[in-house]
Amino acid sequence: MSLKIKILMLAILPLLLVTAMITVIVLHQARELGEQEIQIFESNLLASKKTELKHYVDLALTSISHVHDLPKLDPTDAQAQVKSILHNLTFGEDGYFFVYDDNGVGLVHPQQPDIVGRSLIDIRDENGEYLMRKLLASARAGGGYHRYRWRKPSLDGEADKLSYVVQLPNWKWMLGTGLYVDDIAHEVAKIRAEVDKDIRETFITVLVITSVTVVIIVLIGVAFNLHGHLMADAKLRDLAQRYIQFQIAERRRFSRELHEGINQLMVSVQLRIEQAIRRIDEGDSAVFEDLQQGQLVLNDAIQEVRRISHDLRPSVLDDLGLPAALNSLLEQFSQRTDIRVQRTIEIDNNRLPEQIEITLYRVVQESLKNIEQHADASVIRLVITQVDDMIRLEISDNGCGFTPEEGELTQGAGLITMRERVELLGGIFSTASEPGNGTLLKAEMNLNG
Repeated sequence: MSLKIKILMLAILPLLLVTAMITVIVLHQARELGEQEIQIFESNLLASKKTELKHYVDLALTSISHVHDLPKLDPTDAQAQVKSILHNLTFGEDGYFFVYDDNGVGLVHPQQPDIVGRSLIDIRDENGEYLMRKLLASARAGGGYHRYRWRKPSLDGEADKLSYVVQLPNWKWMLGTGLYVDDIAHEVAKIRAEVDKDIRETFITVLVITSVTVVIIVLIGVAFNLHGHLMADAKLRDLAQRYIQFQIAERRRFSRELHEGINQLMVSVQLRIEQAIRRIDEGDSAVFEDLQQGQLVLNDAIQEVRRISHDLRPSVLDDLGLPAALNSLLEQFSQRTDIRVQRTIEIDNNRLPEQIEITLYRVVQESLKNIEQHADASVIRLVITQVDDMIRLEISDNGCGFTPEEGELTQGAGLITMRERVELLGGIFSTASEPGNGTLLKAEMNLNG
């Protein structure tokens, strides 16, 4: 896995992790809040049902009060009239009133006539509890509510029912009515479905936002990566072109030195030898002088060849390493120019990578050449230090210095050559100079490339 992919993953994974955690927390809280709202809704709806039931029972009591509360009527006739009134008193689709005596015997039940005359005192609900006994106890206590399962006429099956019962004290009858609350379950289920739908939509929204965010991050990463590749390719092309130009310039200089230096010397030797041969043929005694001149010129040619060879690749650099080669170069420079050289060379390993050694050597060589030709300096300080895998070079002088414009005119080619050599190896090159304050040159390279 490449470094760029790792960086991209480090950007995406925390985002996904945080988003997942936030989503889980939000969904959990939304579900809890939804359940609380459902419970509140169910409680409010149930409370409204209870209030409605009490109103119905109060209405029934009002309907029979003119009979139940008159002591002058015969009890048997009064009870018959109350039964008749309650039997015919209905409300809604499934609303009716029921009456049981204190022993659980059915007295009024419009929807289930078969219950009339039967005792339900021992009837149990689905949980095994005595249903009729609970209703009778609530009625004796002054009235109360009870929820249970009972047959619903319109459904032709059982459904949840909430009843409210009171006692008719004169006869110890239990009067009550009930409302089927299966519609509450339907409403609760409907609200729960809506809550679940909202939670799903929230989850899908978060998922879409996260996906879009991840895609945007990936696209940005790809764009940056592509931009980096394009810049790297452009820099590489530029560097390659500069390197080719540098090679061409070096070859042109080498060709010019061969043509103007060694070639001229060789031609001069050839002319001297030809002249000596003619004088020998003519018996001229001055032939020895021509041979001596030819020998001197040939010796100069040999020295020139050695110089060019040394410029191309100094043998001391191959044999003894960079410190020895620089010390030799600086000693020759100091002897030739009478410029004092202060040096500090601190390198952990005597041998550095070949390309680093030759680059440092050439930078120092070119710097000395520029100082000799342009700086008018009396002291030069050279410092080379190695810190871990970094090698640093500093060359300073106390010469006349230059402005950027003057530097381009006097030292432009040399500075460009040094910069290109350093940057070709991925290093950093810089110069600082002011008129009258000398010049400072810095180069920094990584030994591992």
